Amino acid sequence: MNEITRRDEVSLSAAALRGAPWKVAALGGGAIAATSFGLGLLGGSGDLVWALGLGISLFALIAAIGAVSKPEVGDRVTRQARVWGLRNPWKFALLPAGITAVLDYPVQLVLDGEGVFGSAVHAGCHGVLVYVIAAVLTLTMQGRARSAG
Repeated sequence: MNEITRRDEVSLSAAALRGAPWKVAALGGGAIAATSFGLGLLGGSGDLVWALGLGISLFALIAAIGAVSKPEVGDRVTRQARVWGLRNPWKFALLPAGITAVLDYPVQLVLDGEGVFGSAVHAGCHGVLVYVIAAVLTLTMQGRARSAG
């Protein structure tokens, strides 16, 4: 009777992300994308697609880790969702990974010219990378769930 559905897991993950530092994530992802592209141009091989993919990935990671870093902050539902995210890092990380893949797909499709399937593969790979990193970083923060929950 205590089992939650996949839809409930997505809702909990979204509730945990509700209070994520979105402005900081956008600024961080944008700064990294601009720096990556600028340094590439200085080296003679600026890759806009790579830089944007990196920026999108870091945007999602900053938002995910920022969301669960302070489980005691926010309203009751947000706090409970953050504690759930800390206790279930592999399930929590699915939404940031999905956000990455969805945001990265049009970049890959329009700017890289890989086609529908190739763009999906590249965006999916970026999503998988964000999934693993977000889950591992959230796993290292599990002590916060014990102190907050």
